[in-house]
Amino acid sequence: MLHQAEDVSVGCRRVMMFRNWWLLVAITLVAFNLRPAITSVAAVLEELRSVLGLDPRAIPLLVALPVLAFGLSAPCGPWLARRVGPGRAIAVAMLVLAAALSGRVLGPVVMLPGTFLAGVAIMAASVLVPQVLRANRDTAWSTGLWTMGIGLGAALGAGLTQPLQYLFGGSVTWALAVWAIPALVGALLIQWHGEPGPSPTGAGGMSPLTLAEPEDPQEAGGVPRNNCIGILAPLPLRKQTTAWAVTAFFGLQAMLYFSLTSSLAAFLIYKGMTPLAAAAFLGWFNVAGLPAGLLAPVLAGRRNLLAFMSSGLGILMAAVLLTMLAAPGDLQFVLVGLLGVAQGAGFGVAMTLIVIRSAGPLTAGKLSAMSQGIGFALAAMGPIGAALLLEWTQRWEATIWALAAEAILLAVAGHLAVKGRLISVEVSDESLPGPSRASSARSGPG
Repeated sequence: MLHQAEDVSVGCRRVMMFRNWWLLVAITLVAFNLRPAITSVAAVLEELRSVLGLDPRAIPLLVALPVLAFGLSAPCGPWLARRVGPGRAIAVAMLVLAAALSGRVLGPVVMLPGTFLAGVAIMAASVLVPQVLRANRDTAWSTGLWTMGIGLGAALGAGLTQPLQYLFGGSVTWALAVWAIPALVGALLIQWHGEPGPSPTGAGGMSPLTLAEPEDPQEAGGVPRNNCIGILAPLPLRKQTTAWAVTAFFGLQAMLYFSLTSSLAAFLIYKGMTPLAAAAFLGWFNVAGLPAGLLAPVLAGRRNLLAFMSSGLGILMAAVLLTMLAAPGDLQFVLVGLLGVAQGAGFGVAMTLIVIRSAGPLTAGKLSAMSQGIGFALAAMGPIGAALLLEWTQRWEATIWALAAEAILLAVAGHLAVKGRLISVEVSDESLPGPSRASSARSGPG
C-alpha cells in the first residue's frame, strides 16, 4: 500500500513537472505577443499612410493609442479573470488580440479602433501573468522568460515587418496581419495547459492558473482568518506604501523606455550619425536588453541583489545618459548597449517586484493591474513630454537631463519598493495594537 502511494506521488510530480514546462512555454509565447502590435506598426508608418490613405495627423496615434489603452484598460484583466479564471482570461485576451491585428488592416475606419482594441487585449493579458507566476511559485526563470519574451517580440516586430512585407509581394497589410498567428498559438497553449491538474500528493490540487489564497498570511503582516480576534477587512492597495513604490518603479521604467524609443534615434542623428546608423543603434538598444531581461529576475530572486539592482539600475541609466551628451561617436555603441542592458533589466526587476512583493496570487493580480495601469498611463506622457521639452528649449541637453532625473527617481522608487512591507490585500493587522499583533502571530492559523 505504501509503495502504491509512493508510485502515485512520483507519477503526479512528473505530471506536474510536464505541465509546468508547457505552462512556461505558453507564458513565454504570450509575452512574445505583447509588443509586435506596436513595433510592427512603427516600422511601416509611411507605408500605412500611403496604402490606407490615413490622415497624417492620425499616424502618431497608431503608436500612442496602445500605450494609452494600457493605462485605461488595466481593470479588464482582473474583471475577466474573476468570471472565467486567469488562464482562460489570458486565452480570451490573445484571441481578441489576434482579431484586432487581423481586422485593423481592413481600412482606415478599422485601423484606429483595432489598434486601441489590441492595446486593451495586451493589457488584459499582461496584468494577469504576474498572478499566474505567483501561483506557480516559480518566480525566477519564469519571470525571466516572460520579460525576455516581451523584449524578443518587440525586437522581431520592428525588425521583421519590412522583410515580411517583401515576402508578401509588398503588401503591408499582410505583413501586419501575420502577427495574429503567434497570438492564436499562444491562446491555444495557455488554454490547453491551464486546466487544474493533480497535486504531488495525488489528492487533486490547484493549477498554477487557478486563484489561490496567500501561502502565508503572517508574512504579509496579516492575522489568521479563524482566531479569537476575528476577520479584519483587507487594507486597500492605495493605502499601502510599498504598492505605490512598486507602481512608481514600473511607471518610471516604462516612461524611460518609451521616451528613449521615440527620441534615441533623433538624438544620435543630432550627434552626427546617419539616419540608417541611428536606426540600427535603436535596434541594438532593444537587442542588448534581451539577456538582461532573462537574467534580471533570476538574480533578483536574492534579496540583497534585488536591493542593489532596484536602485543601481536607475543610477546606471542616469550616468549613461549624461555620458552620452559628451561622448564621441565611437563610444555611443557601448553606451547605447549599456542603456539597453539597464532598460531590459529594469523591466525584469519591475515584473519581479510585482510578483515577489505580493503575499499571494490574488494580491499579485491586483498589484499588477494597479502598477501597470497607472504605470502605463504615466509612461504615455514620456514621449510627449520629451518632444515638448525639445521643442521648447531647442536643446537636447535639457531633454537628456530630464531623462536622467527620471532615472534617479527610478532608483528611489526601487529602494522603497524593496525595503517596504510585503503587500497583501487578503488580511491586514494594521489596525491592531502591537501586543495583539504579536500574540496573533504566535497563535498561528486556528
